[in-house]
Amino acid sequence: MSAPERDRREAVRFQAADMFAGKITPPRVARLLGITRKSAYEWHALWKRGGKSALTSKGAAGTGCRLTDAQLERLEALLGEGAVVHGWDDQRWTAARVAVLIADRFHLSHTPRGVAYLLKRLGWSFQVPAHRAARRDEAQIATWIKRVWPAIKAPGRPGARGSSSPTSPARA
Repeated sequence: MSAPERDRREAVRFQAADMFAGKITPPRVARLLGITRKSAYEWHALWKRGGKSALTSKGAAGTGCRLTDAQLERLEALLGEGAVVHGWDDQRWTAARVAVLIADRFHLSHTPRGVAYLLKRLGWSFQVPAHRAARRDEAQIATWIKRVWPAIKAPGRPGARGSSSPTSPARA
């Protein structure tokens, strides 16, 4: 979460604290601020224990990236070489494969989910390869779609309009 977004959320929590101080109930605070009732009740409990200061932001979550900028540049270069160069049998980079690559080259362990976040931050997108049969015959498929499919395809709806109502004159 970005710093401005964290600040915006903190401001909403502070608004809720002011409302609690004005004797507004958590469900009403939730409606007025557009938050969930669960959040309103949690914030109310925190406010009762520690006041408005209990609702301050705790800062960014997580420990941050353990790779230096130079290591990130090197990682991108390694990824650009392709997976086959690094010992896999195809060119697909998976989060698990990238985690192994990071462990081998930089001696840091990452979970596949953590690698997925890292790759997204670096601008890499997830893509699913198209799976095609090795002996796929496009001409034969086109012929089947043209000749066989129309014969087995379910017929369309009847031309007359109908109604689902049991008292409709259209059913008679």
